[in-house]
Amino acid sequence: MHGIILRELKKYVEATLGKPAWTELLEAAGFAGKVYLPVSEYPDAELFALVGHASAKSGVPADELLQGFGEFIVPDLVQIYRSSIAPAWATLDLLEHTEKVIHHAVRMRDSTASPPKLAVVRSDPRSVEITYSSERKLCAVAKGIVRGVAHHYGERVEIVEATCMHQGAPVCLIQVTKLG
Repeated sequence: MHGIILRELKKYVEATLGKPAWTELLEAAGFAGKVYLPVSEYPDAELFALVGHASAKSGVPADELLQGFGEFIVPDLVQIYRSSIAPAWATLDLLEHTEKVIHHAVRMRDSTASPPKLAVVRSDPRSVEITYSSERKLCAVAKGIVRGVAHHYGERVEIVEATCMHQGAPVCLIQVTKLG
């Protein structure tokens, strides 16, 4: 897991559960005093342990927490990758170009980074279908990011997950339709 994700998780936990919550989660997960550097890689199990403890502490199901996290990180991601985002883009455009523009840039900057693989097809002018594939199975974060991107552009979207890796499917198929 790339350190930037864990750094963003810390920000999310502090914003939603309070500043002391991060230290409490680190202790509960057995990582007391650990500092996550944004340019380093960490075991995926650390993210899942922290999310599990955050879910237990907050009473929010892990899937819902991960979606909220995905939505929360969009402003920072947009800022980090702003040079790769065309000014004329809106929600569906950014989603359509994420794999070949942003994920490509991520992999170029850090050969050890492994963002999910996305195949995005523009079904029609108002919708895209995202085929999400990742060993991490963090499709909940992807759905949250979709909502965050729509919020960033002041748009509303409907998200329907037709298949999910958590239900045994080989990939997640996420249909995003612009409303209004």
